[in-house]
Amino acid sequence: MIAVFVSVGCVLVVVIALRAWPMINVVETGRTPEYPDIQPRVYQANADQVFDAALHAVHRMPRWSLVSNQPATREIRAEARTLVWRFVDDILIRVRVRTDDAVVEVRSASRVGRGDFGQNARNIRSFLQELDRQVAEASTHR
Repeated sequence: MIAVFVSVGCVLVVVIALRAWPMINVVETGRTPEYPDIQPRVYQANADQVFDAALHAVHRMPRWSLVSNQPATREIRAEARTLVWRFVDDILIRVRVRTDDAVVEVRSASRVGRGDFGQNARNIRSFLQELDRQVAEASTHR
């Protein structure tokens, strides 16, 4: 009898978890209506300096590994692994020049599944927080 309750409880947890997050597996700054708070980040700084800060931020992200970086196009590719199941998410970071500032756009995409349980949004939010720290640190060392 206890096993039945445990099984039903597990099913309920899964159903609730599935309803908590949108059934998507790609999140991109400014392009994912399900996450209106995830927007490109604008820094009043030189784009090359922001690109360097983005590289430092990638290296400081837990369970992230740098795949490639292209300074000429200011593009960074990384992989993020989830903690429990070790699923891989592909991360693309672009730093664009806009007048007197730099704009950072980020895309996080799961390699498997139809839904990511919010992991790609967490990837982007965590990266942008670390990038804010790196940009602030770089500006204090000038």
